[in-house]
Amino acid sequence: MTFVAPEEFNLAEWLLDARVAEGRGDRVALRLAGESHTYRQVLGLADRFATVLAGLGVRPEERLLLALPDGAEWVGALFGTLKAGAVAVPVNPELPAEALAALIDYLRPRWAIVDGAQVARWAGAIGLARERLALLTVGDVAPGCPSFEELGRTVAERFENVRTHRDDPAVMLFSGGTTGRPKAVVQSHRSYAFTTVAYGQGILGLGPEDVTLAVPKLFFGYALGSNLFFPFSVGATACLFPERATAEAVFAAIRRYRPTLLVNVPTMVQQMVSHPEAAAADLASLRLVTSAGEALPVPLHQRFVETFGVELLDGLGTAEQWHVFLTNRPGRIRPGTLGEVVPGFEVRVRDDAGEELPDGETGLLWVRGGARAAGYFREHDKSLATFRGEWVVTGDLVTRSPDGYFTYQGRGDDVLKVGGKWFSPAEVESCLAAHPAVAECAVVAVANEEGLVKPHAVVVLRPGHEASEDLVQELQDHVARSLQPYKTPRSIRFLTDDFPRTHLGKIDRAKLRLVF
Repeated sequence: MTFVAPEEFNLAEWLLDARVAEGRGDRVALRLAGESHTYRQVLGLADRFATVLAGLGVRPEERLLLALPDGAEWVGALFGTLKAGAVAVPVNPELPAEALAALIDYLRPRWAIVDGAQVARWAGAIGLARERLALLTVGDVAPGCPSFEELGRTVAERFENVRTHRDDPAVMLFSGGTTGRPKAVVQSHRSYAFTTVAYGQGILGLGPEDVTLAVPKLFFGYALGSNLFFPFSVGATACLFPERATAEAVFAAIRRYRPTLLVNVPTMVQQMVSHPEAAAADLASLRLVTSAGEALPVPLHQRFVETFGVELLDGLGTAEQWHVFLTNRPGRIRPGTLGEVVPGFEVRVRDDAGEELPDGETGLLWVRGGARAAGYFREHDKSLATFRGEWVVTGDLVTRSPDGYFTYQGRGDDVLKVGGKWFSPAEVESCLAAHPAVAECAVVAVANEEGLVKPHAVVVLRPGHEASEDLVQELQDHVARSLQPYKTPRSIRFLTDDFPRTHLGKIDRAKLRLVF
């Protein structure tokens, strides 16, 4: 399934207005604890946001930060921004003031839509930033800040959408790298529609009767698609919960909403299978679970399927292509792989010089398709390195099998060379994850006193196992027996808490290196 957008095209109109126009206005669009919202109600909320933003002087193509907890207001604010022709930039609402100040200076937005209860933190960020920013609050009223509820109380619930071009910027996402400052990726209205049809409808097979639930929050592009754009494109129901995702919270949400699709990440897969009540959890409503964001080790994949009895589709997507373009498919799952290419995309494996490599050899992933970003905002040199004509060079390393399955081998900047030989940390991580004592792990490169790079591991243990020198030796022996000895971590550190995470919830490998 592919999608060709007309020249005049607005994503909010395609996802939301069209559902009401085709007679689905009374269907439930959103479900939250204790409340639900129909497509007609969400449309009215979005139109009020658009009217308020236009009244504040927000202009077409102007960047606008969206920093709210997941909820109906988040959805209304996003669609309202698109209806007004502006560019939504979703950000983690829990970012500290210093990180918010850096975003303000980088993106130079004039407005941010924020939770009124968090205005003090935003005021601190504004005080640290060089650029100026005004706040539109939702919820609590804050002195000196316009309130959406107050301004929206008297405006009409119908807004005439700004005429946008299919290639106008719509939503700017942040690249999910594990090192360095996140880069804002400029994506167009048609990019989002293309993958919604190609992957959401074509691969996941979403229809009006589906109910979706996501572990990551909506500011993460993976969840924005799978738990908002995909269900809205077919008149299905998306379920939201603003609280922090834990195994208990996810199990409770599944009991409450009975979703048919769970949008998951490897960290939560591990937490769910390791939960003391995992065997008693009722996941019978689910027909599919997806995983993306990080590599999913084969032992973890197998434990999930054995515990819950539901198909788990691992895949790969990037902010530069917005969403998933490599995925396992229902009935054609090969654990340990990223699956096959999503129709509408093309993937090649190439060396540093751009020459195509034969099947079985590890190389850089090149991808092209209908969801290619325009580039990185204010990052010309990095854009030139990544966006090469129709192709995007993601920086990921993969191998391709003769029958078209791709296997993730790590990031190009994470691959280690030890004793003159290359290997991927992902390979060692998958090996460690197979040990019964290991709940989660990460392998990083650290230079020794002579400047030689060596692999080191950080491990979170499963309940019932304790850190010890004997266990370190046991884990090292396990890797040496399973892989070549040179891939054995030179040291292993144990964490008693969770790993440090990036703004997208991925393991922050740069911070991990500091523990050695």
